[in-house]
Amino acid sequence: MRIGRVPTQRPTTIRLRTSLFQEATDIVDHEFGSDLSLDEIARRVASSRRQLQRAYAEIGHTTFRDHLTRVRMDKAAALLSGRGLTVREVAHRVGYRQPAQFAKAFRRHLGVAPSDYRTDSTRAERRFARGLEGAALNGAAQAA
Repeated sequence: MRIGRVPTQRPTTIRLRTSLFQEATDIVDHEFGSDLSLDEIARRVASSRRQLQRAYAEIGHTTFRDHLTRVRMDKAAALLSGRGLTVREVAHRVGYRQPAQFAKAFRRHLGVAPSDYRTDSTRAERRFARGLEGAALNGAAQAA
């Protein structure tokens, strides 16, 4: 049995989809906290919904929804590590209206509840700080 050649994309198609993908990801990276949709992003980058879906699939190897969720969860993890905001405030800042929906997405993405993530990251920061203090003390003791 002979397998036919898989058609390759024309260079202009690849350039167009790469450009669409880069523009869309820039918007998501900067506006992740607002109510974004594939249709809105497609309109803003002067493309059709289907063309943008293809760009995400072929260039980014992902979907718009997965990319948006990943950006939001990464930003949420950074905010939770900072200790200044409640889980509810973090949820709203990263674009979730319902904290329960945010918590469910966070658990699915990172494998731990947002409040537990904060506790774990705070503990890790303390251990790291103690490790630095201990290393400084050991270095001072060795120098003496």
